[in-house]
Amino acid sequence: MNQSLSFIRDLGKHREASVLAMLAAVAIYLSFASDYFLEPRNLLNVGRQASVVAIVALGQALVIIARGIDLSVGSVIGLSAVVGAVLMRDTGSETIGLVGGLATGLACGVVNGLLYTRFRINPFIATLGTLSIARGIALLMTGGIPVPFGGFAEFVGAGRIHNIPVSFLLMIVLAIIVHIFAVRTVTGREIYAIGDNPKASRLAGVNIHYIRLFVFALCGLLAGLGGLILAGNLASADPNLGMGYELDVIAAVILGGTALSGGRGSIIGVIIGALLMALLNNAFVLLGISAYCQVVTKGLVIIFAVGLDGLQRRGDDD
Repeated sequence: MNQSLSFIRDLGKHREASVLAMLAAVAIYLSFASDYFLEPRNLLNVGRQASVVAIVALGQALVIIARGIDLSVGSVIGLSAVVGAVLMRDTGSETIGLVGGLATGLACGVVNGLLYTRFRINPFIATLGTLSIARGIALLMTGGIPVPFGGFAEFVGAGRIHNIPVSFLLMIVLAIIVHIFAVRTVTGREIYAIGDNPKASRLAGVNIHYIRLFVFALCGLLAGLGGLILAGNLASADPNLGMGYELDVIAAVILGGTALSGGRGSIIGVIIGALLMALLNNAFVLLGISAYCQVVTKGLVIIFAVGLDGLQRRGDDD
């Protein structure tokens, strides 16, 4: 019994390895449980599903590392998609639509950052409020009716290059860029320093308000990009697009080893966590599991991930 607990604790200290082990276990089980799992079409679909969650999770990870949280990403996904589609429809310009969608995500992120840094509102409360506001604006703009959306966004969302989804390739490129930024740049190191010890960072001359505003803005921008990809994949911008994505995104981040207390996180782990969430969603479909059970399972995954984080921190304290 003690050896089993010791093994679990050691595995928890290497979050990427533990999540990768879970990913492999689910994949092996599905390969036996479903005849369709190993088909190339299904595996590519898993990659496409993981891409949006992973792209948004990249920004969420930096926010959490800096001791914040953004609950509004799901609604920002929907609002950005709607704004992009409406602008494209009304102006006839694809460029204006795409830029407008990205700018909407960026603006939402800036608002969240200002509410936290300037108005001193707890990020949990602030982003909970903007979650509702963004979803409401999207519904008001469309009357609840989806808006057609195509062009380049459709290529990014549903297109393929050498049979590989464009969105999956974009996820890999962005993950590499964010990883290099986080571990190789001064700003990236300051994000970790703020999360680890804000007071010491302030005394060291780090502009905490600017860094936190930056990570929220980046998170909003990536959520906007995720919205354009999702809408492009469906060739339609639904005001309810992205609903519930905040759960998948936060679960992917925490599963990947990012500490809710800030100061610790791995971009590689975030990608693995996003792949695991996409694989679980795929398993629900292949095994015919009820949609209600899916929500319960996601909640259990989040609790399990936070439990692993607590186990790791307790091990570090020991």
